[in-house]
Amino acid sequence: MKQPLLTTDFLDRAVNLYGDDIGIVANDGTEFTYNEVGERIDRLSNALRERGIEKGDRVALLSKNSHYFIETLYATMQLGALFVPLNFRLQPEEYDYLVDDCDPTVFITDAEHAGNVTHLRGDNDVTEWIAYDAENADGDWEDYERVLEAASAESPDRPDISEDDEATILYTSGTTGDPKGVVHTHRSQHYHSMIHSHHVELEDDDVLLWTSPMFHINGWGHIYGLTGIGGKHVIVRDFDPATVFERIDEYDISFMGGAPTVLNMLLEHHENHDVPTSGENPIRVETAASPPPKQTIRRTEDELGWRIIHAYGATETGPLITTSNSRRRIQDGDKYDIINKPGFETLNTEVRVVDEDGNDVSLDGETKGEVITRGNQVLDRYWNKPKQTDEVFNDRVEGWFHTGDIATMDENKMITIVDRKKDIIISGGENISSIEVQDVIYDHPDIKVAAIIGVPHEKWGETPRAIVVTDEGSELTEEELIEFTRERLAHYKCPTSVEFRDDLPQTSTGKIQKFELRDEYWGDGEDGVN
Repeated sequence: MKQPLLTTDFLDRAVNLYGDDIGIVANDGTEFTYNEVGERIDRLSNALRERGIEKGDRVALLSKNSHYFIETLYATMQLGALFVPLNFRLQPEEYDYLVDDCDPTVFITDAEHAGNVTHLRGDNDVTEWIAYDAENADGDWEDYERVLEAASAESPDRPDISEDDEATILYTSGTTGDPKGVVHTHRSQHYHSMIHSHHVELEDDDVLLWTSPMFHINGWGHIYGLTGIGGKHVIVRDFDPATVFERIDEYDISFMGGAPTVLNMLLEHHENHDVPTSGENPIRVETAASPPPKQTIRRTEDELGWRIIHAYGATETGPLITTSNSRRRIQDGDKYDIINKPGFETLNTEVRVVDEDGNDVSLDGETKGEVITRGNQVLDRYWNKPKQTDEVFNDRVEGWFHTGDIATMDENKMITIVDRKKDIIISGGENISSIEVQDVIYDHPDIKVAAIIGVPHEKWGETPRAIVVTDEGSELTEEELIEFTRERLAHYKCPTSVEFRDDLPQTSTGKIQKFELRDEYWGDGEDGVN
């Protein structure tokens, strides 16, 4: 018997089996049972339908972590519409392209970020503007709670939704031009959530602390997997180490995400404050982004008593395609070396490392190649970008998604990422396109040649550094160039340092040889993944 794999399956199971249990604890401490969550979602769905949302339409959301993020996702998807969460860290003008590209009918935001998108009104096809806490929002917005109150609580009639229908568009950093909208279907999100739930060992008594941004690939699938398993979501709107430890103690947290930067900040806070690190539940922490240093892993496990699960993937791959969570491998080898690796392929996933000709590299842990993958959790396509879609699936090997990441694979088929072909910098868990930053720097009239690379940073793992050649006679300073970029880009993307040189290493065709620049800062160390 074949049943369609839909994202709404996770919500339905939570309401049917765990309806009277607390499903979400909002940032302000308000508790919602899964029955209450389900009713609020139905109200929002009915309100969206009244405002013209039909199957295939888009609903955009701009918000930090919140209970209404989860509500908007499910309310949109059970109508067969596409959910489009946007990065709340962007500058106002950076939303122009995203909104024009996905063309939403409804735009929902929280009061804090409303002012960043009010300039969009009248320049696109958005017909409805809704804000959480609208009275404190900049501009004229419908209030989210009043919209829910006025809508019917009856479960809406769902359209005929196929598992191959689009469920969400997730924008990833543009490496060669504009950002790309990654389209995931109900099937791909469903599959990833099931695979992910297994590898991070989710159970119905798990309590998840939301320390990772929900807009990142729909929170790595926790919105689906943890909901379907009947676990409890505890929301943290703004990451703060003191708040994290308070919530751990108050709600007996058992699971959370933690990029290397997050782990280092928590370790520093724990070192300086006498705070409990867990309740009765043991804590598992899933880390991704750039590989955490072994010392960070060791300290997290030894000093905080938390178990690290390292994973790897991309927005396009669901995201997770590998995991280091293997008791057998850890028992047989160097524990911290194993956990430090992105790991081996997850269930129902194929991962290869191939050379320029598309042949598998030797399993020696030294020979480098590009990571390619295929699996049910991989993206359907890029929104409105057929050429880029064709390229990413057929570069070295036809029919495989090409990650652009360079890695080695050992005899246990565990991969280690050693470089990124796309020149993405991962700073504090955020992907930064060096090309995007360079384009802005080149807009400065004094800049002759520029390169952006990731350099080591104690707090953020790595951070953008601008290495530039200026026109003769220029008196441009480091502070002036950084401020120039901060006026045009989200601040996390901007260089934190600038180096002025007479020239940069280039090929005969004029291409800057960034690997030479990176080697000056990373050397032969285990980092340098940029």
